[in-house]
Amino acid sequence: MARPIWTGTLSFGLLNVPIRLMSGERRNDLHFRMLDQRSNTPVRYERVNADTGEEVPWKEIVKAFEYQKGSYVVLEEEDIRHASSDAHETVEIDAFVDGKDISPAYYEKPYVLVPAKKAEKGYVLLRETLKKTGKVGIARVVIRTREYLAAVYPQGDALLLNLLRYAAEIVDVGEYGLPDKAAADYRISPREMDMAVDLIESMSGKWKPTDYRDEFRDKLRKAIEKRLKSKGVTTTVDDDDEHTPENATTNVVDFMALLKKSIGAKERTPATKTVTAKAPAKASAKKSPAKKVAKKAAAKKTTSRKAPAKRRRAS
Repeated sequence: MARPIWTGTLSFGLLNVPIRLMSGERRNDLHFRMLDQRSNTPVRYERVNADTGEEVPWKEIVKAFEYQKGSYVVLEEEDIRHASSDAHETVEIDAFVDGKDISPAYYEKPYVLVPAKKAEKGYVLLRETLKKTGKVGIARVVIRTREYLAAVYPQGDALLLNLLRYAAEIVDVGEYGLPDKAAADYRISPREMDMAVDLIESMSGKWKPTDYRDEFRDKLRKAIEKRLKSKGVTTTVDDDDEHTPENATTNVVDFMALLKKSIGAKERTPATKTVTAKAPAKASAKKSPAKKVAKKAAAKKTTSRKAPAKRRRAS
């Protein structure tokens, strides 16, 4: 069973619920080691002094902030401790807000709050009240050495805690010069809009996250397995999945035609659907001139070797 990140309390008002903070995600990343291709031995990274080139031991390393190019101010561990919050191992809810008012862009990383033994009543009370009111608790929480802003909300039988980005970490989309005029200014007709709505309705369904897989990871794992079976590291892996998207759209595409075609076929493009390109025709079996020349040169070199000299008879 997974271990808790820490055990502490969930606090709102005068109520304190003993909880365990558990990870809410499972990473399935494939981790790679860098090797020296000449010997297939691991490459090691070292902490090296930029001036002397000598390795620096951990005990000699300090943290510093570069306030201008080449100029640093060194921070002591005591400075970092004083900057951190005293509310360790506590999820302290400061306020409750409407869940719909929080943009998805603010959500960063999920955790699960699990009640301690005999703490179920306070846990269920908060969970069911949040469900009934549609509210989300805005809390502060310290994980390891850093304080985070977080949202506490119900999901099924659980209370989830999702770390939130601060407003200063969100990019203002207005910086990107997005199209901000009415649809008619971009020559989108009411008919096109209606057909787009019909298309979306025809492709609508219930959200089933298990229907989607990390296809890149699956293909990469197959490539690794193929390498292992080849008992080597130099075998070429054929890419059978290269393709050019057929449904890419731009401002010059006939949207009406695409909409009609999509609605008529009720075309769906789920994450598992791929378009496989036809394999290119096999190259001609004819030998290239370069190979012929190389072969002749090798043959000539072999025949031109001198035979060992004969011994002279003694007189």
